[in-house]
Amino acid sequence: MPAELRFSDSDSWQSAPESSVAASLATASWCARRGWPVHPLAAGRKTPAANCSQCRTTPHRPAECPCLRAGRWCHGFHAATLDQRRISAWWGAHPEFGVGIACGPAGLVVIDIDAHSTQPPTRDRILPGIPIGDHVDLTGLANGFHTLAVLAALRGQRSPAEDDTTLRVRTPSGGLHVWYRAEDNRRWRCSAGSSQGAALAWQVDVRAHGGYIIAPGTTTRDGTYTPLGSIREPTALPVWLAQELERTGHLPAPSIPAPRPVPPRALQAVLAAGGGQHGTERMLASVLAPVEACGQVSEGAGFSDVLNRAAYTLGGLVAAGRLTEEEAEHALTEAAASARPGQERRAAQIISSGLTAGRRHPLHLRRGPR
Repeated sequence: MPAELRFSDSDSWQSAPESSVAASLATASWCARRGWPVHPLAAGRKTPAANCSQCRTTPHRPAECPCLRAGRWCHGFHAATLDQRRISAWWGAHPEFGVGIACGPAGLVVIDIDAHSTQPPTRDRILPGIPIGDHVDLTGLANGFHTLAVLAALRGQRSPAEDDTTLRVRTPSGGLHVWYRAEDNRRWRCSAGSSQGAALAWQVDVRAHGGYIIAPGTTTRDGTYTPLGSIREPTALPVWLAQELERTGHLPAPSIPAPRPVPPRALQAVLAAGGGQHGTERMLASVLAPVEACGQVSEGAGFSDVLNRAAYTLGGLVAAGRLTEEEAEHALTEAAASARPGQERRAAQIISSGLTAGRRHPLHLRRGPR
């Protein structure tokens, strides 16, 4: 019997003879230990195992389905679990099932590169949002490997397809899955197909929140999803790639908090910083300190609200003539970029909103007793 890929407790794939433990169960268990919720795929296919007959005949939202609470696998990646007992029950009874991973809960962003033999689309759909002039010779451009290489070259970066610092998985069709780890609390979302403004590039999609990826080692009727090289750990999503994902619409529409003034006690501390150049510097440092403190934690710091309050305060100081619009915007932008790199677009929206609201309420320095 030919050797097959399986997982080991040492967190690596290895080639070994088939053991008494089904390969699918070993794969699912290993993924769950990594913190990647898993769900069954139909035997020999890359689609989720079928829902029960009742779920098929009675449409309902996954969150309302009694099957999930009962430990059944209906609704695809919505049923993904880390529970080893449930995993043993599912794949123990159905070793023919493949293994899917719910990307969002797993904190994964996977670049899905296809190599389909099809005619390239119109130029405006090759790199969504990036015009390609008629003078550019596209002879030889045939698949997602090519379009992703072009995008990376435009940004002065190495193509993710060549990124040997992260987990890469060859698909049976000749494509490639490049796995990355989301490092912040942004909910990167999937793209499907090559619709304009959704795909990262022609024949290059993204698997993240709202979707799943096939676990390495899973075998379908078309072949096995095989990891390349020796790297088995997804590395952090590169900043440049995160910026491209944001540009191509792989983030939900931002929810900008309503402008809010700083609490009175904090405002008094800001105004007490005094006048003159050094007073202005102390004032800026006081306002920006909470924003900069958000950089000490990756999430849970209420960054949007903190930045909004700072922008509101500086807007009031701009209106009072304590500093210029350019000084306020520059200081806020630098502090936000330091605390949350890669979120420049969202930060700019919050800063603009806060400054605009704050300018309606000038903050004048009070001297002496009231």
